[in-house]
Amino acid sequence: MDFKDYYSALGVARTASDDEVRKSYRKLARKYHPDVSKEADAEQRMREVNEAYDVLRDKDKRAAYDALAERVASGQAGPHAGAGGQGFTPPPGWDQGFDFQRSGGGPADDADFSDFFSSLFGAAQRRQAGQRQARMRGEDQHAAIEIDVATAFRGGERTLQLRALEMDAQGEPQFVQRTLQVRIPAGVRPGQYIRLAGQGLPGHGGEPAGDLFLEVRIAPDARYRVEGNDLTMRLPVTPSEAALGAQVRVPLPAGGEVEVSVPPNSRGGRRLRLKERGFAAKPPGHLYLELEIALPPADSAAARAAYEALAQAGTGFDPRAHLATAGA
Repeated sequence: MDFKDYYSALGVARTASDDEVRKSYRKLARKYHPDVSKEADAEQRMREVNEAYDVLRDKDKRAAYDALAERVASGQAGPHAGAGGQGFTPPPGWDQGFDFQRSGGGPADDADFSDFFSSLFGAAQRRQAGQRQARMRGEDQHAAIEIDVATAFRGGERTLQLRALEMDAQGEPQFVQRTLQVRIPAGVRPGQYIRLAGQGLPGHGGEPAGDLFLEVRIAPDARYRVEGNDLTMRLPVTPSEAALGAQVRVPLPAGGEVEVSVPPNSRGGRRLRLKERGFAAKPPGHLYLELEIALPPADSAAARAAYEALAQAGTGFDPRAHLATAGA
């Protein structure tokens, strides 16, 4: 196997700039591309041009190749290279300090290149890939955490029991029960993730552990119904408040209260909107109040008298009139 002169293959000087290397490659590619070239050895020449360009366009490959070429030319490559580079074999450790990880987009696949290329960069890439695998950041993990509506709005802390994978003293993986104190930031919403740095799977070769991502889920709530970024709360009102209108106090998910106007002649099921009082999002969610008529019990003489008076006043009102119409 001969030592290849990639500069001669591209027809450029060793001091050629990246732009000069690129222009020369494009010129030769147009000349020797098998689809258009009439040259007898076009296919072979195209492979040589592709191989040379793959090395010289890459900063690390070119630097390593130049350093090795100098050692061969000065006879410092030792017994691995004969005179003039004949019978060349790359000396051990020639690629130390260089990274040959391919980023894709090369002019051709390595399988199309020469044995010379494979003996240098193919073996180095495989070895460096193994070293990168031996030194690897830990994988991220995902889990879910369920919180109530109040905690989502106000923030707080939760204790999380998690079954996680860890390495024992012999380096063997094992599942252990972990207890984590999780800080819930104020304003989180359903489906959002809380990141716990370094709480994922352990790294390899001294690399850091991955992260733990907790998906926020909202527990069923006796007061609020979660609908995406919106909340709906059933708001009980008396018959007189619904009929005559009223100002009522309503608790908010984030704490505190707000005064709400119930319009006159409101019916049960009517929805009032408190703009942007839902989960903080883009766009923000809303808080909907669903009116529910709460009937006072007729458990006293005064209450019964009030109901009797209401019945006398509303003699023309039939709440079941629509049923007869629907069945006709």
